[in-house]
Amino acid sequence: MSWGDKRFHSLNYHLRRKFGTKVFKVPLDPGFTCPNRDGTKGVGGCAFCSAAGSGDFAGDRALPVKDQFRQVTRLMHSKWPDAKYLAYFQAFSNTYAPPSVLRQLYDSVLEEEGVVGLSIATRPDCLPDQVLDLLKEFNQITYLWVELGLQTIHEATSQAMNLGYGWREFVKAVQELRAGHIAVCPHIILGLPGENREMMMETAYALADLDIQGIKIHLLHVMQGTPLALMYEESRFQLMEQAEYVNLVVDILEVLPAQVIIHRLTGDSPRQSLIGPGWSLKKWEVLNSIDRELESRQTYQGAKWRNGLV
Repeated sequence: MSWGDKRFHSLNYHLRRKFGTKVFKVPLDPGFTCPNRDGTKGVGGCAFCSAAGSGDFAGDRALPVKDQFRQVTRLMHSKWPDAKYLAYFQAFSNTYAPPSVLRQLYDSVLEEEGVVGLSIATRPDCLPDQVLDLLKEFNQITYLWVELGLQTIHEATSQAMNLGYGWREFVKAVQELRAGHIAVCPHIILGLPGENREMMMETAYALADLDIQGIKIHLLHVMQGTPLALMYEESRFQLMEQAEYVNLVVDILEVLPAQVIIHRLTGDSPRQSLIGPGWSLKKWEVLNSIDRELESRQTYQGAKWRNGLV
């Protein structure tokens, strides 16, 4: 089985088939925070989260989102003049505001030329009923993804990483979003302190049996200024090696249903603030290694998934 030139169902493949051209995600920072930073649930954020709220490559939050959008797309347009765009609300929790504020922000970028939809990153505990109703409304008028941070199904890890939510809250959020036919893309992180291969595969198995439409697989990055950095300096965990990560990603792809769209297979961090692993900076080398491992095994996404059983 293949999707174009890949052995997994890539977002690029999906978007080209749906819209007939290249589609870019345009990362934006609308200036929100999250309940794990403002004292509602905690302070300091998740242990691994950077000062930019995982939006290190998003636009400048000092600018209106329309200006951020135009600034980023100006560079993309020079390379892909016929491309379309997904406005990606990336930094912090992008449903953590009154519905009237969210409506204005989402509407403002949908007005921009070439925008075909929205991708909204948030937490499972930032979806009150009024916000869910708003998302259902936007899902009727545009192409929409809601990206939900999960990271792990294991409660001990969630607590150690100061996530402020767990598996039950995540499942509830997925069910509520799917009741409105909204496409859901969980984020998971491989290499979290205290987790071995079996635990990480358990997270993949759980998601394979859940009604999700996409997934982002991230490598754990240690960033300067985070609680995780202090844990690393105290030698409380080890970083994954590239070969270990590549093999685990392929193992996970094999157990995911073929229809699940793969939004990401590794992560990005600014070179100047990354403590490790250094090999993650060679993103294309990592992605090419995943392709080679799939080819070497003669395997593909969904090869070990059968009706929810692996």
